[in-house]
Amino acid sequence: MIVFDLQCPQGHRFEGWFDSHDSFEEQKAGGLVRCPYCDGTDIRRMLSPVAVKRSQAPEPTHQSQTGPIDYQRLAREVVKHIKKNSEDVGTEFASEALKIHYGVSEKRNIRGSATQDEEKTLKEEGVEFLKVPFPVSEDKESN
Repeated sequence: MIVFDLQCPQGHRFEGWFDSHDSFEEQKAGGLVRCPYCDGTDIRRMLSPVAVKRSQAPEPTHQSQTGPIDYQRLAREVVKHIKKNSEDVGTEFASEALKIHYGVSEKRNIRGSATQDEEKTLKEEGVEFLKVPFPVSEDKESN
């Protein structure tokens, strides 16, 4: 089971539970995913917190496998994944994001930095982006 945060064009946010990502896409294509507030069917997924549910019960052990989540480790893994799967365009982020948005540059995952004014421009142009604070690396590795 997977939970998605959803939104309609009217800005109504709600949650939907699906068997899989494919199940969501099939139901959406069939007009079955509807806003509970306005009954709109032009629904899009929003970024949501990560949740993991085991599909099978864990093998029994002498110690419990449940415990507190190591959020620092999780954050490091997220940063590692972003770095591995995106191109660092540095301070050219806003410019490159606009080029990708308008089809001037090839579509790809990028990361970098932008000023508040650049972020405002991106929002006004309809460019979707996510701000992820990267921790300063102790080993002087570039962010």
